[in-house]
Amino acid sequence: MFISIRLKIQKFGQFLSSMIMPNISIFIAWGMMTALFIPLGWQPNKTLEQLISPIIVYLLPILIAYTGGSLISNIRGGLVGSITTIGMIVSTNSPMLLGAMIAGPLGGYAIKYFDKKIENRIKNGFEMLVNNFSIAICGMLLAIISFFFIGPFIEYISHILGQLIKVIVHYNILPFTSIIIEPAKIFFLNNAINHGIFSPLGIQDASENHSSIFFLIESNPGPGLGVLIACFFCGKGELYKSSGGAAIIEFLGGVHEIYFPYILIKPKLIFSLILGGMTGIFILVLLHGGLISAASPGSILAILAMTPKGLYIANISSVFCSFLISFITSFILLKYDFYIIEKDDKKNFKKNNNSLNSNVLKKNNNFQSNFFANVKTIIVACDAGMGSSAMGASILRKKIKNANLNHISVLNMAINMLPKNADLIITHKNLTNRAKEYAPYANHLSLKNFLSNTFYDNLIKKITKNMIVLDQKNINLFDNNNSVNCEVKSHNLFQLSEKNIVLNQYAANKEEAIYIVGKHLVKQGYVKLNYINSMLEREKISSTWLGESIAIPHGTIESKDSVLKTGIIFCQFPKGVHFGEDIDDIAYLVIGIAAKNNEHIMVVSNITNALDNKDVIKQLSNTTSVEEVLSLLKMKKD
Repeated sequence: MFISIRLKIQKFGQFLSSMIMPNISIFIAWGMMTALFIPLGWQPNKTLEQLISPIIVYLLPILIAYTGGSLISNIRGGLVGSITTIGMIVSTNSPMLLGAMIAGPLGGYAIKYFDKKIENRIKNGFEMLVNNFSIAICGMLLAIISFFFIGPFIEYISHILGQLIKVIVHYNILPFTSIIIEPAKIFFLNNAINHGIFSPLGIQDASENHSSIFFLIESNPGPGLGVLIACFFCGKGELYKSSGGAAIIEFLGGVHEIYFPYILIKPKLIFSLILGGMTGIFILVLLHGGLISAASPGSILAILAMTPKGLYIANISSVFCSFLISFITSFILLKYDFYIIEKDDKKNFKKNNNSLNSNVLKKNNNFQSNFFANVKTIIVACDAGMGSSAMGASILRKKIKNANLNHISVLNMAINMLPKNADLIITHKNLTNRAKEYAPYANHLSLKNFLSNTFYDNLIKKITKNMIVLDQKNINLFDNNNSVNCEVKSHNLFQLSEKNIVLNQYAANKEEAIYIVGKHLVKQGYVKLNYINSMLEREKISSTWLGESIAIPHGTIESKDSVLKTGIIFCQFPKGVHFGEDIDDIAYLVIGIAAKNNEHIMVVSNITNALDNKDVIKQLSNTTSVEEVLSLLKMKKD
């Protein structure tokens, strides 16, 4: 329940930040021009000062709305969202950044709904006419609605928020927001908080007061730096050996996500972050500090660049004091470990984690024991049928063969290709409900880890225990048009070579990791550029985390047209990337897949066989030799 809510919050937060982050450079440009050309700036200039207002009033809201609309319905959604935002801009006197974050998705959903209604109903030759006029009419109507209703409503809400913020600041309770902000960051909501909430509020505040405290509430690197430095001096274990380098990356590079794993291993350190964050905000309030625009990333260099003239002492003091308090409290918590509390925490966490990861069959659907006696076909399914399901099917197929259950076929495929009369379907627990919609008469099993030997061993035992020897041939569920060929002839086999191996990569989060892998798929000519977006969309549906330190991101089933030829990129991330739902779901090996037909199946099968050994996985996670990777995977070079 908690994980489900957390994921929903994460997805909503990611959606908000996805509207802001692509336009961060515009925020920075606006901030730099403001810092330079306003009367109190470094180089006051009345002529160039005229550039500042149009950016915040027109350019940024329209760009945000376009980005939000395009997230829902591509370019058409972006265009309608942009037109809708004009109504808000004209109807109010405030920068409509918050309004744009509503108008953009609203326009996207409106045109998406219209497109769905007229799908396959337009006569040939009239497509362009309908497409152009539908955007124009829909945008015009929404612009009028936003002018009379949405714009004034947003202005009213903004006014209430502004008054609420003034009350919070007046009564000196703003520092207490760290109690919410710092824990939320650990659940990877930092971008949502910074760019989805504080950036719009900060822009509005800065347009009136020439600086804003809101830009420095979440982006302050001080608390994270304090925890990392304390871990470097007092931490025990392999992970803490890297905390010194992580501190440099966090402070100078602004990658705050790098300290999240250290907190998740020692949850009590969250108190250090909270105290450090509260201290930093208190100093900002006391000394009237703030930035002229968003500091992205949250690096000390970006903070200094966005600090207006006269506020350097306030901002530097805030960062330093937050670091000092965070470091001292972290040092105490690590140096004088409270073993009893920590052991209880670990015991409870392990208990909860085991309950989430348990793949015992009795937790799944209510099977009758004689069901397993009649299983002839097992289908391992995922969203696109090319990644996790291929690996899971490969493991299960090998175990089926070793158990001499030759009457059972193991297939893998996309969920939307599932036959209604399948015997047994295995899916990730987040996809089981979807699978039931496509195959309502089949029996379904859910798993969390596609590489879980325990799950497959239990399944084999259950089948073997209840098996009835049947003297009949395997029943084929598919006709010639929908056949799934799990065996690929050797001359059509895609070969893994040096160009497919990428070592020693770093990513702050799984989105960055997917982008790195996708970039190499594009570079090698396997996919078109838009396949990367499809990989990110697929990750939102359900994590491609497999377990055993491995993730296999790939595109959605709709992205098949973006695949130019079958390709695989084997990418190593020695420091790990958080990929799954639980805090321990760290991927060190990220395998990007682009599949045309089923040419990749045998390669995935070979990789799966190699990754069945934990020692091999550890070697692959740390090796610096491409030759060793190919050797461990038992692949031939081109």
